[in-house]
Amino acid sequence: MLAFVVRNHALAAVRKPSPRLRRGWALVRVRLAGICNTDAEILRGYHAFHGTPGHEFVGEVVDVRGAGSREKNNWLGRRVAGEINIACAALGFRRPCEFCRRRLKTHCERRKVLGIVAHDGAFAEFLALPIENLHAIPNTVTDEEAVFVEPLAAACEIVAQLRASAFRKAAVLGDGKLAQLIAMVVASAGVPVVMFGKHSEKLALARRNGSKTMLVRDNATNLKSSAMGERFPLVVEATGSPRGLAFAIALTEPRGTLVLKSTFHGTAPIESWPLVVNEITILGSRCGPFAKAIAMLRAKLLDPRHLITRTFPLSEATKAMKFAQRKSVLKVLLKP
Repeated sequence: MLAFVVRNHALAAVRKPSPRLRRGWALVRVRLAGICNTDAEILRGYHAFHGTPGHEFVGEVVDVRGAGSREKNNWLGRRVAGEINIACAALGFRRPCEFCRRRLKTHCERRKVLGIVAHDGAFAEFLALPIENLHAIPNTVTDEEAVFVEPLAAACEIVAQLRASAFRKAAVLGDGKLAQLIAMVVASAGVPVVMFGKHSEKLALARRNGSKTMLVRDNATNLKSSAMGERFPLVVEATGSPRGLAFAIALTEPRGTLVLKSTFHGTAPIESWPLVVNEITILGSRCGPFAKAIAMLRAKLLDPRHLITRTFPLSEATKAMKFAQRKSVLKVLLKP
């Protein structure tokens, strides 16, 4: 099959065998894959990953190993999205780790992560995942919608972790793909959202989706003045930049909650005293509920397709990755 691997901080095309299946695993033909900021960070050295990246996908099950005939027939030919964390049971460990025993498989001590940690991902014609990771996509949800299930689930995780409706207003820092989804999900919980971003055309898209917006500049002085003294009880940092954290802290009001969504290669220097003096709660937030994300798409509560800037053939993945990192671009897809 055609696949792309990380090599010398870039994507390189290779031909390799399709993935071999463990018992209880499925072979999935990728229909669409999404390029995420995390994929760009992987090229910069995030998690020292050198396999096939890509963790956002919609695909079709073409083979299942080690399942009963009824279960196998239930999955074959089905369109699916897949949870990216692969935990103890699926990896063949008879004795689960502490976190798996507590049903926290996304924090499994032995976990592999699709396209991020020790497991090849979706920038290929085929991928392999445990059956337990798969979620069927309803017929009423298109491929272009379904490819957003993983990042939409990550946005939904914020609502799952805290009672968003208890906050009178929220700020979302960043105007990229994930930030746009977060703004939509938080707004769907009845919370007015202000999005802070650096790109006027992306902020215009957020306004069309019901958010207020604030254009910020690059230097720190302008970042602080952009808020015009306003602070928020709920702030979500989704800039994908180390500099976003300091601005997020400045925007969070005393006793407020700061949710961290950015993943990037490197460190983020901050002053810690405002966290203490203002008694700010910091909440890390990562993967989220796929069932909730699929339900939102099925109910047409939001439409992520307007976030798609361009679709490239898989064979042009290297070109697509470079294009995806342009400032004016939102979601870029790969189609095998």
